[in-house]
Amino acid sequence: MIDSAEPVRPARRAFRAWAGLLLLLGSCGIAAAWVLFAYARDQQASWMAVVAAIDAAVLLRLARVPGGWMRASWGVVATMLAIALANWGIAAAQIGRLVGLLPWESALRLGPSHAWTLISLANPAPQLAWLALALVVAAVASR
Repeated sequence: MIDSAEPVRPARRAFRAWAGLLLLLGSCGIAAAWVLFAYARDQQASWMAVVAAIDAAVLLRLARVPGGWMRASWGVVATMLAIALANWGIAAAQIGRLVGLLPWESALRLGPSHAWTLISLANPAPQLAWLALALVVAAVASR
């Protein structure tokens, strides 16, 4: 008789950790590309959030994470992480440009209150619409 409540095998846990690491690296990578693009074009480029959502969906499928609401929620979380990192990086790069610091030096010195103020000023309604659309795209494409 086969027990249907079989415990999760260690190999399966390692697989889940690998998928999470891949998703984390992907979110950081797309956020870095977004910051570089925004810095070069001197604009917010919030449409890159949709690219981050598609990137998260592709990475989840490459990692062979089983489909369903769990994969969709991981896609949304990865997209939210990319949005947060990119907005922090863009704010840090803009402040760093003004005070003569490199973007990563400025990112370490930027406080959460100041970052929140800069991010809220840089994201009017059309930019927020792109960010909201990206979360919807992440949920649909990742499931």
